[in-house]
Amino acid sequence: MQTPERVSRSYDPGMSAPPDPLPLAAEFPPATRDQWIELVTGVLRRSGLPDDADPVAALTTTTYDGIPLRPLYTAADGPPAGTPGSAPYLRGATADGPTLTGWDVRQRHADPVPDRLRAGLLNDLETGATSIWLVLGEAGLPVADLPAALDGVYVDLAPIALDAGAQAAEAAAAYLRLVGERGLDPAEIRGSLGADPIGLRARTGAAADLGLLTPRPDFPHLQLATVDATVYHDAGAGDATELAVGTAVGVAYLRALTDAGLSVAAALDAVEFRFAVSADQFASIAKLRAARRVWDRVASLCEAAPARGQRQHAVTSAAMMTRRDPWVNMLRTTVACFAAAVGGADAITVLPFDAALGLPDDLARRIARNTQSILHDESSLGRVLDAAGGSWYVETLTDQLAHTAWDGFTEIERAGGALAALDAGLIGERIAATRQRRADDVAHRRAPLTGVTEFALPDEPAVPRPPAPAGLSGGPLTPVRWAAEFEALRDAVEAVSPRPFVYLATLGPMAVHAARLGFARNLFQAGGFHVVVGPPENLDGTPVACLCAPDSLYSAEVVAEVREAGARQVWLAGRGDYGADGYVYTGCDALDVLRTTADLLEVPR
Repeated sequence: MQTPERVSRSYDPGMSAPPDPLPLAAEFPPATRDQWIELVTGVLRRSGLPDDADPVAALTTTTYDGIPLRPLYTAADGPPAGTPGSAPYLRGATADGPTLTGWDVRQRHADPVPDRLRAGLLNDLETGATSIWLVLGEAGLPVADLPAALDGVYVDLAPIALDAGAQAAEAAAAYLRLVGERGLDPAEIRGSLGADPIGLRARTGAAADLGLLTPRPDFPHLQLATVDATVYHDAGAGDATELAVGTAVGVAYLRALTDAGLSVAAALDAVEFRFAVSADQFASIAKLRAARRVWDRVASLCEAAPARGQRQHAVTSAAMMTRRDPWVNMLRTTVACFAAAVGGADAITVLPFDAALGLPDDLARRIARNTQSILHDESSLGRVLDAAGGSWYVETLTDQLAHTAWDGFTEIERAGGALAALDAGLIGERIAATRQRRADDVAHRRAPLTGVTEFALPDEPAVPRPPAPAGLSGGPLTPVRWAAEFEALRDAVEAVSPRPFVYLATLGPMAVHAARLGFARNLFQAGGFHVVVGPPENLDGTPVACLCAPDSLYSAEVVAEVREAGARQVWLAGRGDYGADGYVYTGCDALDVLRTTADLLEVPR
């Protein structure tokens, strides 16, 4: 019997292609937008949408910058513009892109103790970080300790981005003196001197000395200025406002650098931008792409040809970080880091999960580093340029963000520029309006924060950390964390011993009250209250009670019985007119409910 020949399953480049390539979705008829709308309309009609309502409008939401987000985007919404590495740099600042050679993994350090900081940054550089973001001055390491902290650090191999606030000039002089003392070639030094006088004024109210932006022709690859747009994000700005203000600040620095003797092209290359990226993945991707497009428009109007597109340092949002259940921050920062990589950032900083608690420990910094390593090496994000390019949603959102940011930028320019607009309150007013809208969304849990406003962990163990140096403050723009108001209330409640509690009075069998019981439990635990569950007859003088049952079991008589049992405040899970003191339901002002409950239980605040 003849043995059959072995079939090779490896790829042979000499093999001919099959004569009939497999047509994808060939057995399915093409779908149209009208068909989609018809199907969606049917579903929405069954959900109570009026017959004359527009189904697309019903599913459209609006960003904090007023940009509509439609439920469906198609090829008619426009193809990607340009190619990577060419104007308007929408698809990447360089032709090979930071992702192909590996974006810069930039770890942030603000420890005021030089030996401890040195040990931490050496560990980071040995285990994945490729550069250091070094905070100096009153918010970090004393400038005098810079040589000790960088002892053993090869600054010609690992770029240093300085962030020294009011001591920017002293820090730059100390750093360049260290480079000279080591006999290093200035042409090999990369990084940033980090001067951001307008950002400093926004944070502290200090005078904005643009004279800090001094050309350094002997250091051709060293950025002179940093436009830290995270200052405006942390104060509550929306994405378009962050881009608008950042662009206006960048233009102010261009003027200062050219007045100091640099060409426009050289000045463009001497400025680095720092943007926040959040767990809103697509918005963050679009923001970085739009920022490059807007900055290229500035360069075009200046009739300059920079060596490359905008230099971007993306930082996971400090505003989205929580002190409660901080482990969830790992999920937030992973999504934000993904967005930064796909958006084409040159350098990325992932804030450690415990950054809101104090100085991060070794484990937290390791997880932050490894988040980038996994996305770059194991998920292969480093092998794709502009991975979001061609997404009709992302392309449209990028275009809308760029136009909205440009409108905001020109408004600031008409007001006299970034510094004048900041001092006149124009920037603060725009940011305050957005901050209030976001705070309202968080209070009503339309913008849920897992572990804080939703699914709070009762009696969660503390995660102790050494206190971090106080951040810069005192200026017109104050940083806020989205979770701060809920966390402050919970801190106050949990400081009371014994812990205040809310009685959840259930009616009927578990099968009928379980949903509303779960909702009420989740709500009151977000305020730090203990919850006790039982039938109304077991109230026994409890000051605050919440009835949990289906509407069919509610009545004014039941509410009256709960009140007669001693409850001074009767909440009711659901909506209706049953004579309760208040109602808790999806979309209610949860923060107001919890504050009212705390006041009724005499919690000091």
